[in-house]
Amino acid sequence: MIDINKLIDKKTLQQIQDKFSDATGLAAIAVDMNGNYITEGSNFTEFCMKYTRGSAEGLRRCVKCDNECTGTYYCHAGLMDFSCDLVINGEKVGAIIGGQVLPNEPDEAYFRKIARELGINEDEYIKALHKVPIKNEKSIQASAGLLADVVNLLINLKYIENMNKKKVDVFNSELSSVTSNISSIKTNTSELEDIASMENILSINAMIEASRAGRAGNSFAIVAREMSELSKKSTGAYSKIKDCAEQVTKSVNRMNNVEL
Repeated sequence: MIDINKLIDKKTLQQIQDKFSDATGLAAIAVDMNGNYITEGSNFTEFCMKYTRGSAEGLRRCVKCDNECTGTYYCHAGLMDFSCDLVINGEKVGAIIGGQVLPNEPDEAYFRKIARELGINEDEYIKALHKVPIKNEKSIQASAGLLADVVNLLINLKYIENMNKKKVDVFNSELSSVTSNISSIKTNTSELEDIASMENILSINAMIEASRAGRAGNSFAIVAREMSELSKKSTGAYSKIKDCAEQVTKSVNRMNNVEL
């Protein structure tokens, strides 16, 4: 599971959220998958924070709306809210919730009824209500969609940046291992070439001694010739391995010298 808290630049996200709220008049706040706040709330009104969420019953209903509703919707207090998913690489990692605006002129009788249900002073509640911005639903949907697009672009770019950094770290680590192994192959191949050369010399000496022994040395001479042939083949194979190691070294060096 991707933890957005370890990934997102909270300062940048807060700035985007604040500017969005200043431009649109909509409240906004970002939360992770556990409902914990990632940012501080922007443009939440006194009507919402002091009165509606300020009462125990109001807070319970608000949390229920925050957790269960998506898109644009009416909260229990009669305001229009929105909820936009934050998605990284196809996985939901949180949401931006907000709104806290009126889609049209408020019905005071309805809101007085809400105030009574929540145990809030009706006159103070209505006074705070009249400070709430009025926005039509289409404008709210467009604004919320734009904010979601911007934030999702931001967090996905950060995710890609982090993943690329991890890949580069692994690449550099493996590159070091490959370079070390190639060096070892070259060393071992050189030693095997030396051994093959010594085997060839020994086989030549063995054939000379076999010829001196006459017929008694015929069988030994055959073995000596076979050893000589194997030595030559081994030398050829070691040379090819060495050439391959050289080519791999050149490829590794080219990869290591790539500049962005």
